[in-house]
Amino acid sequence: MTSPQPARPAGIIAQQIREIAAKGKDSARPEQAPFLPDLCSVSALAALVLMGELLALVLVLAVDGLRAFSWERLGLVSLAVQWVILPSAALLCRLRPRLARLSHRLAGGLSFAAVLAVLLAVMGAQQWWQALLSSAPFDVWRFARDSLLGAICAGVVLRYAYVQQQLYNQQQAELGARIDALQSRIRPHFLFNSMNSLASLIAIDPERAERLVEDLSALFRASLADSRLVPLQQELALARRYLDIESLRLGERLQQHWDVPDELGQLEVPSMLLQPLLENAVLHGVARLRAGGQIAVQINIENGRLLVAIDNPVPAAGEASGSADGNGIATDNIRQRLAAHYGDRFAFAAGRDGDRYRVQLLLPLARAGAGRQAAAEAAL
Repeated sequence: MTSPQPARPAGIIAQQIREIAAKGKDSARPEQAPFLPDLCSVSALAALVLMGELLALVLVLAVDGLRAFSWERLGLVSLAVQWVILPSAALLCRLRPRLARLSHRLAGGLSFAAVLAVLLAVMGAQQWWQALLSSAPFDVWRFARDSLLGAICAGVVLRYAYVQQQLYNQQQAELGARIDALQSRIRPHFLFNSMNSLASLIAIDPERAERLVEDLSALFRASLADSRLVPLQQELALARRYLDIESLRLGERLQQHWDVPDELGQLEVPSMLLQPLLENAVLHGVARLRAGGQIAVQINIENGRLLVAIDNPVPAAGEASGSADGNGIATDNIRQRLAAHYGDRFAFAAGRDGDRYRVQLLLPLARAGAGRQAAAEAAL
Protein backbone atom coordinates (compact mmCIF):
# COMPACT_ATOMS: atom_id res chain seq x y z
CA MET A 1 0.00 0.00 0.00
CA THR A 2 1.51 3.35 -0.98
CA SER A 3 1.87 6.15 1.53
CA PRO A 4 -0.55 9.10 1.31
CA GLN A 5 0.56 12.08 -0.77
CA PRO A 6 -0.51 15.28 1.01
CA ALA A 7 0.60 17.41 -1.94
CA ARG A 8 -2.05 15.93 -4.23
CA PRO A 9 -5.12 17.40 -2.48
CA ALA A 10 -3.32 20.70 -2.01
CA GLY A 11 -2.80 20.91 -5.75
CA ILE A 12 -6.43 20.02 -6.31
CA ILE A 13 -7.47 22.76 -3.88
CA ALA A 14 -5.47 25.32 -5.83
CA GLN A 15 -6.99 24.12 -9.09
CA GLN A 16 -10.55 24.29 -7.71
CA ILE A 17 -9.92 27.76 -6.30
CA ARG A 18 -8.78 28.93 -9.75
CA GLU A 19 -11.92 27.41 -11.32
CA ILE A 20 -14.18 29.13 -8.78
CA ALA A 21 -12.43 32.45 -9.34
CA ALA A 22 -12.77 32.10 -13.10
CA LYS A 23 -16.45 31.18 -12.76
CA GLY A 24 -17.04 34.18 -10.52
CA LYS A 25 -15.32 36.44 -13.05
CA ASP A 26 -17.46 35.09 -15.89
CA SER A 27 -20.71 35.45 -13.95
CA ALA A 28 -19.77 39.00 -12.95
CA ARG A 29 -19.44 39.98 -16.61
CA PRO A 30 -22.56 41.99 -17.43
CA GLU A 31 -24.83 40.61 -20.12
CA GLN A 32 -26.08 42.84 -22.91
CA ALA A 33 -29.52 44.13 -22.03
CA PRO A 34 -32.08 44.05 -24.86
CA PHE A 35 -32.82 47.41 -26.51
CA LEU A 36 -36.39 46.52 -27.54
CA PRO A 37 -38.91 43.89 -26.37
CA ASP A 38 -39.04 40.53 -28.11
CA LEU A 39 -41.41 41.36 -30.96
CA CYS A 40 -41.51 37.72 -32.08
CA SER A 41 -43.50 36.61 -29.03
CA VAL A 42 -47.21 35.97 -29.39
CA SER A 43 -48.20 38.51 -26.73
CA ALA A 44 -46.04 41.23 -28.31
CA LEU A 45 -47.50 40.62 -31.78
CA ALA A 46 -51.03 40.65 -30.40
CA ALA A 47 -50.35 43.98 -28.69
CA LEU A 48 -48.90 45.45 -31.90
CA VAL A 49 -51.84 44.29 -34.01
CA LEU A 50 -54.31 45.76 -31.51
CA MET A 51 -52.34 49.00 -31.40
CA GLY A 52 -52.37 49.14 -35.21
CA GLU A 53 -56.16 48.69 -35.34
CA LEU A 54 -56.65 51.47 -32.80
CA LEU A 55 -54.36 53.72 -34.83
CA ALA A 56 -56.33 52.97 -38.03
CA LEU A 57 -59.59 53.76 -36.23
CA VAL A 58 -58.20 57.08 -34.99
CA LEU A 59 -57.02 58.04 -38.50
CA VAL A 60 -60.38 57.25 -40.10
CA LEU A 61 -62.30 59.14 -37.42
CA ALA A 62 -59.94 62.12 -37.77
CA VAL A 63 -60.47 62.29 -41.56
CA ASP A 64 -64.14 61.30 -42.00
CA GLY A 65 -65.64 62.08 -38.65
CA LEU A 66 -68.23 59.95 -36.92
CA ARG A 67 -71.19 60.82 -39.20
CA ALA A 68 -69.42 59.90 -42.46
CA PHE A 69 -67.58 56.93 -40.93
CA SER A 70 -66.77 54.32 -43.58
CA TRP A 71 -66.04 50.69 -42.73
CA GLU A 72 -64.51 50.27 -46.17
CA ARG A 73 -62.01 53.06 -45.51
CA LEU A 74 -61.26 51.54 -42.09
CA GLY A 75 -60.49 48.20 -43.75
CA LEU A 76 -58.13 49.79 -46.27
CA VAL A 77 -56.33 51.85 -43.65
CA SER A 78 -56.08 48.82 -41.33
CA LEU A 79 -54.60 46.78 -44.15
CA ALA A 80 -51.96 49.43 -44.84
CA VAL A 81 -51.12 49.80 -41.14
CA GLN A 82 -50.77 46.06 -40.60
CA TRP A 83 -48.59 45.76 -43.71
CA VAL A 84 -46.24 48.20 -42.01
CA ILE A 85 -46.43 46.74 -38.49
CA LEU A 86 -45.92 43.04 -39.17
CA PRO A 87 -42.86 43.26 -41.48
CA SER A 88 -41.35 45.89 -39.17
CA ALA A 89 -41.82 43.59 -36.16
CA ALA A 90 -40.19 40.70 -38.04
CA LEU A 91 -37.26 42.90 -39.08
CA LEU A 92 -36.73 44.31 -35.57
CA CYS A 93 -36.97 40.82 -34.13
CA ARG A 94 -34.06 39.71 -36.31
CA LEU A 95 -32.08 42.85 -35.48
CA ARG A 96 -32.71 42.61 -31.70
CA PRO A 97 -29.46 40.78 -30.77
CA ARG A 98 -27.38 43.25 -32.80
CA LEU A 99 -29.20 46.29 -31.42
CA ALA A 100 -28.30 45.16 -27.89
CA ARG A 101 -24.59 45.49 -28.77
CA LEU A 102 -24.92 49.09 -30.00
CA SER A 103 -25.24 52.35 -28.12
CA HIS A 104 -28.82 53.35 -27.42
CA ARG A 105 -28.62 56.33 -29.76
CA LEU A 106 -27.28 54.25 -32.64
CA ALA A 107 -29.71 51.40 -31.94
CA GLY A 108 -32.62 53.83 -31.86
CA GLY A 109 -31.59 55.38 -35.17
CA LEU A 110 -31.15 51.97 -36.81
CA SER A 111 -34.54 50.78 -35.51
CA PHE A 112 -36.30 53.88 -36.80
CA ALA A 113 -34.53 53.61 -40.17
CA ALA A 114 -35.63 49.98 -40.53
CA VAL A 115 -39.27 50.82 -39.75
CA LEU A 116 -39.13 53.87 -42.04
CA ALA A 117 -37.83 51.75 -44.92
CA VAL A 118 -40.75 49.35 -44.52
CA LEU A 119 -43.16 52.28 -44.23
CA LEU A 120 -41.92 53.97 -47.40
CA ALA A 121 -42.08 50.69 -49.32
CA VAL A 122 -45.66 50.01 -48.23
CA MET A 123 -46.85 53.60 -48.80
CA GLY A 124 -45.16 53.71 -52.20
CA ALA A 125 -46.68 50.39 -53.26
CA GLN A 126 -50.11 51.52 -52.09
CA GLN A 127 -49.94 54.83 -53.97
CA TRP A 128 -48.63 53.18 -57.12
CA TRP A 129 -51.41 50.55 -57.04
CA GLN A 130 -54.11 53.17 -56.54
CA ALA A 131 -52.69 55.28 -59.36
CA LEU A 132 -52.61 52.22 -61.62
CA LEU A 133 -56.23 51.30 -60.90
CA SER A 134 -57.56 54.85 -61.35
CA SER A 135 -55.28 55.72 -64.30
CA ALA A 136 -54.25 58.83 -62.39
CA PRO A 137 -50.72 60.19 -61.91
CA PHE A 138 -48.74 59.25 -58.82
CA ASP A 139 -49.77 61.66 -56.01
CA VAL A 140 -46.42 62.72 -54.56
CA TRP A 141 -47.92 65.06 -51.95
CA ARG A 142 -50.29 62.41 -50.66
CA PHE A 143 -47.42 59.96 -50.50
CA ALA A 144 -45.33 62.51 -48.54
CA ARG A 145 -48.27 63.25 -46.19
CA ASP A 146 -48.98 59.58 -45.44
CA SER A 147 -45.29 58.80 -45.03
CA LEU A 148 -44.75 61.70 -42.62
CA LEU A 149 -47.80 60.72 -40.58
CA GLY A 150 -46.64 57.11 -40.48
CA ALA A 151 -43.09 58.15 -39.49
CA ILE A 152 -44.42 60.17 -36.56
CA CYS A 153 -46.57 57.25 -35.36
CA ALA A 154 -43.65 54.83 -35.78
CA GLY A 155 -41.39 57.08 -33.72
CA VAL A 156 -43.95 57.26 -30.92
CA VAL A 157 -44.44 53.48 -30.86
CA LEU A 158 -40.69 52.79 -30.93
CA ARG A 159 -40.14 55.23 -28.09
CA TYR A 160 -42.87 53.53 -26.06
CA ALA A 161 -41.36 50.08 -26.71
CA TYR A 162 -37.89 51.35 -25.77
CA VAL A 163 -39.07 52.88 -22.48
CA GLN A 164 -40.99 49.71 -21.60
CA GLN A 165 -37.94 47.52 -22.25
CA GLN A 166 -35.59 49.75 -20.25
CA LEU A 167 -38.01 49.72 -17.33
CA TYR A 168 -38.15 45.94 -17.56
CA ASN A 169 -34.33 45.73 -17.72
CA GLN A 170 -34.06 47.89 -14.61
CA GLN A 171 -36.59 45.77 -12.74
CA GLN A 172 -34.76 42.58 -13.71
CA ALA A 173 -31.41 44.04 -12.63
CA GLU A 174 -32.80 45.08 -9.25
CA LEU A 175 -34.48 41.72 -8.82
CA GLY A 176 -31.31 39.87 -9.77
CA ALA A 177 -29.24 41.90 -7.31
CA ARG A 178 -31.74 41.19 -4.56
CA ILE A 179 -31.77 37.45 -5.24
CA ASP A 180 -27.96 37.35 -5.52
CA ALA A 181 -27.62 39.05 -2.13
CA LEU A 182 -29.95 36.51 -0.55
CA GLN A 183 -28.34 33.54 -2.31
CA SER A 184 -24.79 34.46 -1.30
CA ARG A 185 -25.42 34.03 2.44
CA ILE A 186 -23.67 30.70 3.01
CA ARG A 187 -22.97 30.45 6.72
CA PRO A 188 -19.31 30.64 7.75
CA HIS A 189 -19.60 27.71 10.17
CA PHE A 190 -20.28 25.35 7.26
CA LEU A 191 -17.05 26.44 5.55
CA PHE A 192 -15.06 26.14 8.79
CA ASN A 193 -16.42 22.65 9.53
CA SER A 194 -15.68 21.54 5.97
CA MET A 195 -12.13 22.89 6.14
CA ASN A 196 -11.56 21.04 9.42
CA SER A 197 -12.84 17.83 7.86
CA LEU A 198 -10.60 18.40 4.85
CA ALA A 199 -7.54 18.98 7.02
CA SER A 200 -8.12 15.73 8.88
CA LEU A 201 -8.65 13.75 5.66
CA ILE A 202 -5.63 14.97 3.71
CA ALA A 203 -3.19 12.78 5.60
CA ILE A 204 -5.34 9.67 6.06
CA ASP A 205 -7.61 9.50 2.98
CA PRO A 206 -6.45 11.69 0.05
CA GLU A 207 -9.09 10.33 -2.35
CA ARG A 208 -11.92 11.20 0.01
CA ALA A 209 -10.34 14.61 0.57
CA GLU A 210 -10.33 15.10 -3.19
CA ARG A 211 -14.05 14.32 -3.37
CA LEU A 212 -14.68 16.75 -0.53
CA VAL A 213 -12.89 19.52 -2.42
CA GLU A 214 -14.94 18.78 -5.55
CA ASP A 215 -18.18 18.89 -3.55
CA LEU A 216 -17.17 22.18 -1.91
CA SER A 217 -16.22 23.56 -5.31
CA ALA A 218 -19.66 22.66 -6.71
CA LEU A 219 -21.44 24.29 -3.76
CA PHE A 220 -19.53 27.53 -3.87
CA ARG A 221 -19.66 27.66 -7.67
CA ALA A 222 -23.45 27.47 -7.40
CA SER A 223 -23.42 30.17 -4.73
CA LEU A 224 -21.32 32.49 -6.94
CA ALA A 225 -23.29 31.79 -10.13
CA ASP A 226 -26.03 34.06 -11.43
CA SER A 227 -29.31 33.52 -9.61
CA ARG A 228 -31.73 31.75 -11.93
CA LEU A 229 -34.09 28.84 -12.28
CA VAL A 230 -32.24 25.54 -12.73
CA PRO A 231 -33.39 21.97 -13.49
CA LEU A 232 -34.51 20.08 -10.39
CA GLN A 233 -32.03 17.28 -11.07
CA GLN A 234 -29.17 19.80 -10.88
CA GLU A 235 -30.47 21.19 -7.59
CA LEU A 236 -30.85 17.66 -6.17
CA ALA A 237 -27.28 16.77 -7.13
CA LEU A 238 -26.06 19.87 -5.32
CA ALA A 239 -28.13 19.04 -2.23
CA ARG A 240 -26.77 15.49 -2.12
CA ARG A 241 -23.23 16.85 -2.36
CA TYR A 242 -23.91 19.05 0.66
CA LEU A 243 -25.19 16.10 2.72
CA ASP A 244 -22.17 14.05 1.62
CA ILE A 245 -19.93 16.76 3.07
CA GLU A 246 -21.84 16.76 6.35
CA SER A 247 -21.65 12.95 6.43
CA LEU A 248 -17.87 13.23 6.79
CA ARG A 249 -18.41 15.01 10.10
CA LEU A 250 -21.48 13.19 11.41
CA GLY A 251 -20.89 9.70 10.01
CA GLU A 252 -23.71 7.23 10.57
CA ARG A 253 -25.60 9.74 12.71
CA LEU A 254 -26.76 11.42 9.49
CA GLN A 255 -29.22 9.29 7.54
CA GLN A 256 -31.02 10.30 4.34
CA HIS A 257 -34.23 9.29 2.60
CA TRP A 258 -35.07 10.69 -0.83
CA ASP A 259 -38.47 10.27 -2.47
CA VAL A 260 -38.14 12.02 -5.85
CA PRO A 261 -39.59 10.58 -9.09
CA ASP A 262 -37.12 10.67 -11.96
CA GLU A 263 -39.61 12.29 -14.36
CA LEU A 264 -39.54 15.52 -12.33
CA GLY A 265 -35.88 16.16 -13.09
CA GLN A 266 -36.52 18.71 -15.85
CA LEU A 267 -38.81 20.93 -13.78
CA GLU A 268 -37.18 24.23 -12.83
CA VAL A 269 -36.66 25.56 -9.30
CA PRO A 270 -34.62 28.50 -7.93
CA SER A 271 -30.93 27.67 -7.57
CA MET A 272 -29.62 27.00 -4.03
CA LEU A 273 -33.17 26.32 -2.80
CA LEU A 274 -32.64 23.01 -0.99
CA GLN A 275 -29.17 23.53 0.51
CA PRO A 276 -30.14 26.16 3.15
CA LEU A 277 -33.13 24.05 4.21
CA LEU A 278 -30.99 20.92 4.51
CA GLU A 279 -28.35 22.92 6.39
CA ASN A 280 -31.04 23.88 8.90
CA ALA A 281 -32.06 20.24 9.21
CA VAL A 282 -28.48 19.22 9.95
CA LEU A 283 -27.43 22.13 12.16
CA HIS A 284 -30.57 22.46 14.31
CA GLY A 285 -31.69 18.86 14.13
CA VAL A 286 -29.46 15.87 13.45
CA ALA A 287 -26.22 17.42 14.73
CA ARG A 288 -27.82 18.24 18.11
CA LEU A 289 -29.02 14.69 18.71
CA ARG A 290 -26.58 12.20 20.19
CA ALA A 291 -28.10 9.35 18.18
CA GLY A 292 -28.53 11.50 15.06
CA GLY A 293 -31.54 10.96 12.83
CA GLN A 294 -32.93 10.75 9.35
CA ILE A 295 -33.60 13.67 7.00
CA ALA A 296 -36.46 12.85 4.65
CA VAL A 297 -36.86 14.74 1.37
CA GLN A 298 -40.04 14.29 -0.66
CA ILE A 299 -40.72 16.01 -3.98
CA ASN A 300 -43.84 15.38 -6.03
CA ILE A 301 -46.66 17.05 -7.94
CA GLU A 302 -49.75 17.92 -5.92
CA ASN A 303 -52.80 19.73 -7.34
CA GLY A 304 -50.86 21.00 -10.32
CA ARG A 305 -47.97 22.40 -8.26
CA LEU A 306 -44.55 21.14 -7.25
CA LEU A 307 -44.50 19.92 -3.65
CA VAL A 308 -41.16 20.01 -1.79
CA ALA A 309 -41.22 18.61 1.77
CA ILE A 310 -38.27 18.23 4.15
CA ASP A 311 -38.66 16.46 7.50
CA ASN A 312 -36.01 16.07 10.20
CA PRO A 313 -35.81 15.26 13.93
CA VAL A 314 -35.10 18.01 16.48
CA PRO A 315 -34.20 17.92 20.18
CA ALA A 316 -36.98 18.05 22.72
CA ALA A 317 -38.27 21.52 23.55
CA GLY A 318 -35.84 23.26 25.88
CA GLU A 319 -33.23 20.51 25.55
CA ALA A 320 -30.97 22.54 23.22
CA SER A 321 -31.29 26.29 23.18
CA GLY A 322 -31.93 27.86 19.80
CA SER A 323 -32.62 24.57 18.05
CA ALA A 324 -35.89 25.77 16.64
CA ASP A 325 -35.37 29.52 16.65
CA GLY A 326 -32.29 29.27 14.49
CA ASN A 327 -34.37 28.13 11.55
CA GLY A 328 -35.82 31.63 11.16
CA ILE A 329 -32.95 33.21 9.22
CA ALA A 330 -32.86 30.57 6.49
CA THR A 331 -36.64 30.30 6.17
CA ASP A 332 -37.01 34.08 5.88
CA ASN A 333 -34.28 34.06 3.26
CA ILE A 334 -36.08 31.35 1.29
CA ARG A 335 -39.41 33.20 1.53
CA GLN A 336 -37.86 36.38 0.14
CA ARG A 337 -36.18 34.53 -2.73
CA LEU A 338 -39.37 32.68 -3.63
CA ALA A 339 -41.32 35.94 -3.54
CA ALA A 340 -38.74 37.51 -5.87
CA HIS A 341 -39.06 34.59 -8.34
CA TYR A 342 -42.77 33.80 -8.13
CA GLY A 343 -44.54 36.79 -6.56
CA ASP A 344 -47.54 35.42 -4.65
CA ARG A 345 -47.75 32.17 -6.66
CA PHE A 346 -46.08 29.98 -4.02
CA ALA A 347 -46.83 28.61 -0.58
CA PHE A 348 -44.28 28.10 2.20
CA ALA A 349 -44.87 26.50 5.60
CA ALA A 350 -42.30 25.56 8.25
CA GLY A 351 -42.68 24.63 11.89
CA ARG A 352 -42.17 22.14 14.63
CA ASP A 353 -44.46 19.12 15.00
CA GLY A 354 -43.58 17.28 18.19
CA ASP A 355 -40.04 15.97 17.87
CA ARG A 356 -39.92 16.69 14.11
CA TYR A 357 -39.38 19.87 12.12
CA ARG A 358 -41.22 20.03 8.79
CA VAL A 359 -40.82 22.37 5.84
CA GLN A 360 -43.24 22.35 2.92
CA LEU A 361 -43.14 24.36 -0.30
CA LEU A 362 -45.66 24.52 -3.14
CA LEU A 363 -44.21 26.05 -6.32
CA PRO A 364 -45.63 26.71 -9.81
CA LEU A 365 -44.70 24.07 -12.36
CA ALA A 366 -42.10 25.29 -14.85
CA ARG A 367 -40.36 23.19 -17.46
CA ALA A 368 -36.83 24.03 -18.60
CA GLY A 369 -36.95 27.23 -20.68
CA ALA A 370 -40.56 28.10 -19.81
CA GLY A 371 -39.53 30.69 -17.22
CA ARG A 372 -37.28 32.51 -19.69
CA GLN A 373 -40.03 32.55 -22.33
CA ALA A 374 -42.56 33.97 -19.84
CA ALA A 375 -40.11 36.66 -18.77
CA ALA A 376 -39.51 37.66 -22.36
CA GLU A 377 -43.23 37.91 -23.09
CA ALA A 378 -43.69 40.06 -19.98
CA ALA A 379 -41.47 42.77 -21.44
CA LEU A 380 -44.32 44.47 -23.31
